[in-house]
Amino acid sequence: MDKEKIALRFESFAINECKGSCELYEFLSWKIASDNELLEIASHARTGQPVPNLLFGAVQYLLLKGKQHPLKKYYEHDKINLKITEDAFHHFRDFCLLYQDEIISLLQNKYVQTNEVRRCSYLYPSFCFIYQKIRKPLSLIEIGTSAGLQLLWDKYCYDYGTNERFGNVDSDIEIKADIRGENKPFFLPTSPPVAERIGLDLHVNDVTNEEDYLWLRALIWPEHQERVALFDKASLYLKKQPVTLIEGDGIALLPHIIEQVPTDTAICIFHTHVANQLSKDAKEKLIDTIKDIGKERDAFHLYNNIWDAHLHLDYFIDSKEYNEMVAETDAHARWFNWKLSMESNLV
Repeated sequence: MDKEKIALRFESFAINECKGSCELYEFLSWKIASDNELLEIASHARTGQPVPNLLFGAVQYLLLKGKQHPLKKYYEHDKINLKITEDAFHHFRDFCLLYQDEIISLLQNKYVQTNEVRRCSYLYPSFCFIYQKIRKPLSLIEIGTSAGLQLLWDKYCYDYGTNERFGNVDSDIEIKADIRGENKPFFLPTSPPVAERIGLDLHVNDVTNEEDYLWLRALIWPEHQERVALFDKASLYLKKQPVTLIEGDGIALLPHIIEQVPTDTAICIFHTHVANQLSKDAKEKLIDTIKDIGKERDAFHLYNNIWDAHLHLDYFIDSKEYNEMVAETDAHARWFNWKLSMESNLV
């Protein structure tokens, strides 16, 4: 991978993703962008992978595995607010050069598969909308499921700052998010019924496996301790709640999976922050595959990062296609700007 392009990715990562969210990664990204040796290490990342996320994940993974180094203090919970100075970069650079063989191996063999549980905050009203449209139990099929934590969105409780709680109000996982803009989602007071939970991924992660757990944990940014807490709690839910996780090319598997979905349920294919890792041809194949499914079955496709970063919903009822722009969303779902009007939410 061309090092100049990688440098631009780190600069973009600092500006568009880290600023105001992760001071450590913002600072390090700017430094990495002008460091030839670190760019050389980063160049070993898999094609199509978000290089900054992958490199930072690899470093934190090795620290979580027990590597001892002065860099570790910037990742420890009780020192998260440690002042970020030039020393942070010197330690980071030294760590990468010292363990570059192990880092390169991780870059070549791992995927960015963050299970951002808080994204369920906008999945919940989206599935409420879908259920209002079809009035059938939902058969969930998640592409790029990783460990499957988002397949359990109906098991969580939601607080949108309205003095109300939605979803499973008895859940000990409470997800908070701010709703921006004039439009407010339509919320069912309790979660819509779910008939099937199927997750597809090139590499399925098992949260009961220490290596898989640590890798997913390493992909969470060090300053985001609330995300860590949600991840840990949701992992416990997954150990109790059966889901079907299938390893392979999700797009190629879809037609076969659909054949097994009960006809008295609504097909709900969804993915968040996954399609940015797909090639243009793969994106087009996914869209065409779902259109073919929509000719035979009522089906819903909820997604972002195909056309743009916004959340979209394409759906087919009685073979007729509908397209909605659902929301603008924060990457880590701290907020979302709902775009559907109340009228479009109601049947």
